[in-house]
Amino acid sequence: MQTLRHYLLAVQFFTRIPVTGRLATWVGYSPAMLRASSAHFPGVGWLVAAVAVGSYAALWLGLGGAGFAPLAAAVGCTIATVLVTGGFHEDGLADVADGLGGAYQPERALEIMKDSRIGAFGAMALVLALLAKVALLAQLGHLGLSSALAALAGGHVLSRLWPLVIVRALPHVGDTATSKSKPLADQISVRALAAAALWCFPALALVYQALGASVLIASLLASAAGAAWMLWRFARRLQGFTGDCLGATQQVGEIGFYLGAAIALAQRAA
Repeated sequence: MQTLRHYLLAVQFFTRIPVTGRLATWVGYSPAMLRASSAHFPGVGWLVAAVAVGSYAALWLGLGGAGFAPLAAAVGCTIATVLVTGGFHEDGLADVADGLGGAYQPERALEIMKDSRIGAFGAMALVLALLAKVALLAQLGHLGLSSALAALAGGHVLSRLWPLVIVRALPHVGDTATSKSKPLADQISVRALAAAALWCFPALALVYQALGASVLIASLLASAAGAAWMLWRFARRLQGFTGDCLGATQQVGEIGFYLGAAIALAQRAA
């Protein structure tokens, strides 16, 4: 039951899915509980993936799967996932782009990242990230409905593991007095990281079953490479991470997964 509480707390924190009233009272809250809930972040990805898969399949099938159907499905499922998460991770990506693009000094970059207003770098990053998702998901849809659906499941789940690697590897450098990620400032345990990885295995097994080993490997490597690049940038430019960095890492890891899948499938079809 405690594990279920931790999972529902993660759902409450990272989505707009209502965990309210008596259920919220039963779940409870404490910084220690939120820290423990980090093991279930990829599990939240399963819920988001379910929304994405359902939206994509409904639009793809409803429009007949030909012509612009994959593009419409890609746009629709992207809108659905933004609605279910409240754009939580996209907001982090925009803030990180503004901070790293607007200043070289770590202190100034962190100051810019705390500003709720979006700047030129953030706007460009957000637009390009959304375009990349839509384009890659449309391409995957042209290669077959199963290709897009499997990639959506794998991308949403695995990409939520990488922020935990960031937390494990780097110190928290945000304003811990006001940061939503304050409970995560302490290093995540190996046990919690292992539990998060276990959430990913069924999604990766699904990609393997639907698309094959070569696509799985390409997707996994591309997603991991994106997350590793983000870790390197945060270590070099900020000497640590903030909550925005975690959201940005999720976005890059998700896009990387779609990119790896699209390239591998295109090469196999050639």
